[in-house]
Amino acid sequence: MTKGTILIVDENRGTLNALEQITRNEFDKVITITDPNRINQILRKNDVDIVMLDMNFKSGIHNGNEGFFWMKEIFSYDRNISIVIVTASGDIELAVRAIREGAADFILKPWDSTKLLATINVAWQLRLSRLEASTLKKDNQLLKKEINKGWEKIILGASPTMINVMNIVRKVAGTEANVLITGENGTGKELVAREIHNQSKRAGELLVSVDMGSITETLFESELFGHVKGAFTDAREDRKGKFEIAHSGTLFLDEIGNLSLQSQAKLLSVLQNRYVVRVGSNRQIPVDIRLICATNCDLIQMVSDGRFREDLLYRINTIMIEVPPLRDRVDDIPILANYFLRADSERYGKGALKISTHAMEKLANHNWPGNVRELQHSIEKAVIMSESPVLKPADFVFQSSSRSVVHTECTLDEMEKRMISDSLKRYNSNMSTVAEKLGITRQTLYNKIRKYEL
Repeated sequence: MTKGTILIVDENRGTLNALEQITRNEFDKVITITDPNRINQILRKNDVDIVMLDMNFKSGIHNGNEGFFWMKEIFSYDRNISIVIVTASGDIELAVRAIREGAADFILKPWDSTKLLATINVAWQLRLSRLEASTLKKDNQLLKKEINKGWEKIILGASPTMINVMNIVRKVAGTEANVLITGENGTGKELVAREIHNQSKRAGELLVSVDMGSITETLFESELFGHVKGAFTDAREDRKGKFEIAHSGTLFLDEIGNLSLQSQAKLLSVLQNRYVVRVGSNRQIPVDIRLICATNCDLIQMVSDGRFREDLLYRINTIMIEVPPLRDRVDDIPILANYFLRADSERYGKGALKISTHAMEKLANHNWPGNVRELQHSIEKAVIMSESPVLKPADFVFQSSSRSVVHTECTLDEMEKRMISDSLKRYNSNMSTVAEKLGITRQTLYNKIRKYEL
């Protein structure tokens, strides 16, 4: 006996009795009704697996419209139910149309009992397959939520430069344009990529992140395009590549400037053709991905040097977003520092810690060669080592960096030009603020800008 429920709907009581006799030993529950208006009631009260449905219920009418109406009703309740159409031998066209609209199969009157049971068994297997696929889809959705949960929306900052970055993010997120994110290490390029993904139409799918700098030349194709069993020594089973895993979602290729010219050519081919071929296979697998790339390299200079393909740069660089270094957005330091402080205090059970005014001034005056990542690690270290509810300047110890050292070989003009340029970037070209911070008048500032052609 199949552990399931079958509902048989036919206006002819004799037909119902005959079908019930045939199916009662195959199912643990057989329900028969002559009135299709009871279908919704039956579905609400029972977990129906298969519906055997007559296509015509009104005498003299054989267009099947009633059957198609009730098919839609059944599928609107549960798309996974298997529907088997019961119709006369002269209504083959109706049966074929019903299959096109989702029916599992059809049975012609008069039927052969053996063939009827075989048809019902196929419908039952289809029901199980649909249920399994539905469960896998739900599990997959839950998995995607769990994967993305660890990347909660982090405050990237509220400085004018970061507001400008987020405005660009909002404009491009809803499109399918490829995006190139540039900036120094530790500035938060991956966070910007995730923000684009989260605001896009693909937000419900995965964002698959790949560090191109960590993939060796020999494993490039296997990692990105996948491989089949036996393709090479360690290929013990078929494996999807990152492109297939990211299908319907977003693929984030970090540090793309580290790719060799040979790997660049292979990547370009996939981006142009929109399909991958696994290593060891000839089958073309279509892929649908939104591409976001990031780099701390000057790709334009690399193109000039012959180290990066110009056609690949055009392919990945529909929109370019530059994430500024932390030293150029000092206003964001207190916001980010307090965000990391709250997160780390909770993680390490330190209670409600605070950063003193002098300590915050020390953070604001640091050059942050490691950018936001360095700030995050500095806060975490201070929280772990803290013995007081208030973090003081001594709790923050920075490693010396060549970036913090003033080069003595610079002329005074070069140093002045650099200071003005950095201030213009830091304060988003707000002349009044820049002049005030530099201790000069606005007119003097304008004269210096013209002098140094800034």
